[in-house]
Amino acid sequence: MVLGGFLPDTPVVSVLLILVATAVIWLGSGWLEESAEHLSAYYGLPAVVQGSIVVAIGSSFPELASVVFTALAGTFDMGVGAIVGSAIFNILVIPAVAGIFAEGEMETNRTIVYKEAQFYMVAVATLVLTFALGVIYAPVSGAHALVGQLTRPLAALPLLLYALYVFIQWQDVSDHAAERVEIPVGREWLRLLAGLALILVAVEQLVGGVESLSHTFGIPAFLAGVTIIAAATSLPDLLVSVRSARAGKSVTSLGNVLGSNTFDLLVAIPLGVLIVGTVTVDFAVAVPMFGVLTLATVLLFAIMRTDLSLTSVESYALLVAYVAFVAWVVAETVGVTHVIKGA
Repeated sequence: MVLGGFLPDTPVVSVLLILVATAVIWLGSGWLEESAEHLSAYYGLPAVVQGSIVVAIGSSFPELASVVFTALAGTFDMGVGAIVGSAIFNILVIPAVAGIFAEGEMETNRTIVYKEAQFYMVAVATLVLTFALGVIYAPVSGAHALVGQLTRPLAALPLLLYALYVFIQWQDVSDHAAERVEIPVGREWLRLLAGLALILVAVEQLVGGVESLSHTFGIPAFLAGVTIIAAATSLPDLLVSVRSARAGKSVTSLGNVLGSNTFDLLVAIPLGVLIVGTVTVDFAVAVPMFGVLTLATVLLFAIMRTDLSLTSVESYALLVAYVAFVAWVVAETVGVTHVIKGA
């Protein structure tokens, strides 16, 4: 319902609501990310951990909120679509735009390539495995054979893997020695909480606006999440990564991309299941999207490993790949292609 029923539920109002909510998400995420960055410097965290854990979780909060609200609204497919679409956006668009605006080539390192990127690939495989277990052991009666349910015990699997990820990062922190930067800690924590509150309110309205449009125009919930919600909730990730790249912090910029996606897949989706208890997933819809996500991840991994840098030509290649993905999603929506069988 648009703003609790105070505004008419029309396509024009829904579009305006989506635009305003996106702007508020951008503002709240800016507060959240800047506070997270300052607190990381205060507590002396290394650049990789700062990008892949602290800043990544902060910039991923819109995606987390979208999953929670769609799960509560009974449109979990839209939330999963937002996470997968956001992950593809993060993998292809954010490094590309950061590489274009960076001064010279974006340098990577072996930590990013061999730890962050490979762990992210494991995260993708783990979530696909979790979905498959839901189809095998909790099938939905009356539905086709590829529809199953995710339960709380199954949701614990990706959460346990993320706990391992945090443990590995914690070991890096314990081995890292850095000078602490003095800041007004109380003020930064208050600004971080204010950013979280703004994001919560804005994402709730964003989900409502997209849900209204999808009903009006007959857009499948999963595809609406993959496109509109995914792009809107990924804007904060784009902002922080470009800003880090322009400041010469390419490791933090790329670490934010991979860490944000790892958090989205291993925490955001399982958290929606934990809140609701049981959600239905369509393997026929999810797996083709995870296949695209895997291809995008392999492409980024290969580009980052080549000379351990990201050039402007490689950045434009990533953008071309994302344009091809959007074109395919549009083709699926209008019925030109039929790769997604359950959509």
